[in-house]
Amino acid sequence: MRDVLIVGGGPVGTMLACVLAVGGLDVEVLEQRAQPSLRSRAIGIHPPSLRALAAIGVADALLERAVRIRAGEVRSDGRKLGQLSFERAAPGYPFVVALPQYETEALLRARFDELRPGRYRSGVTMTGVRDHGDAVAVSTDSGPIEARYVIGADGARSRVREAAGIAWRQLGRSETYLMGDFVDTAPTSTHPDDAGAVLYFERGGVVESFPLPDGRRRWVAMTDFLATDADSADLAALIRHRTGVRVVEPLGAASAFAVQQRLARRMHSKSLRVPGGPMSGPRAAGRIVLVGDAAHEISPIGGQGMNLGWLDAVALAPALQRALLDPAAAASVLAKYDRTRRSAGRRAALQAGFNMNMGRPAHGARLRARNAVVRSLTLPPANEVVARAFTMRWL
Repeated sequence: MRDVLIVGGGPVGTMLACVLAVGGLDVEVLEQRAQPSLRSRAIGIHPPSLRALAAIGVADALLERAVRIRAGEVRSDGRKLGQLSFERAAPGYPFVVALPQYETEALLRARFDELRPGRYRSGVTMTGVRDHGDAVAVSTDSGPIEARYVIGADGARSRVREAAGIAWRQLGRSETYLMGDFVDTAPTSTHPDDAGAVLYFERGGVVESFPLPDGRRRWVAMTDFLATDADSADLAALIRHRTGVRVVEPLGAASAFAVQQRLARRMHSKSLRVPGGPMSGPRAAGRIVLVGDAAHEISPIGGQGMNLGWLDAVALAPALQRALLDPAAAASVLAKYDRTRRSAGRRAALQAGFNMNMGRPAHGARLRARNAVVRSLTLPPANEVVARAFTMRWL
């Protein structure tokens, strides 16, 4: 019987596996995909996450590949509204870094394979999970598995969450975006750390631009509808129409996506009575726990989703260690995890909601008011607070 079984081998599940393995636990990961995805979804990695990656021995290799973003510029109608520097927001790592998600996942998988060879199992589908109070039984298409605790890191459509009977709570409205990578035509610097992000708060909706390694740049534009048939040429035309910037040489297909903000009503299963225990006796702590998108679906605008999941992992690891060593404390430590991380999820959703609201189409008095707010937020003393928020120092 494993100490911990993690269902979902994406960046959050594999990060948690590494943290637990470094802490000495017997951990295994089940991943439904037979082959890793090469989609470059989440790219931003914030300072608190870099500290967590350093603790598991991954940060140095990641920083060798990533682009460091020390500042972000805000523009509208061809004018610069302001700039935010991240250098004072996080002294240990005075930058946000950008790296395609598939590269980040590869680094995490390689590290976990060093720590627990053969324990990352690809092409395995979970078909059922049942919390018995003293252990969890997991059924898969390759046979049953038992573990002391099962972690759902299997994304927004989590089967683990569904099996545990945990419902979603909707937070705010949804939005749609179109995303794609292009050759970076921005002026280059001899210093590799000088790459910058640009936010275009335009009349027709926000356009965001972030540097990536190997001379690439990620562009994301808010759209009026889910443009599933749009291609890179459509995205390039939209960028030019709103910002005046001409992008060329697409690197891969454009993709449309919809953003919803939802929070699980609990982040671990209900407590159960241990089989054979007295009806009046204490109830065992629930042994199914959620992390990442399985627990909270947050807008990726602002780069919070993957990083929020990593911070879940950092908080959950010591709680699981305590629960395994001292079963009597399990209920209280998991309740604290649930309380603190759902609170962090709500704060992240509020911040993401603010970001999305600022990026919506604006004209006339609303446009002037929005631009005035943006200018004020990039000036002292507000700029340091905003920089700390955008680097996730409060989550």
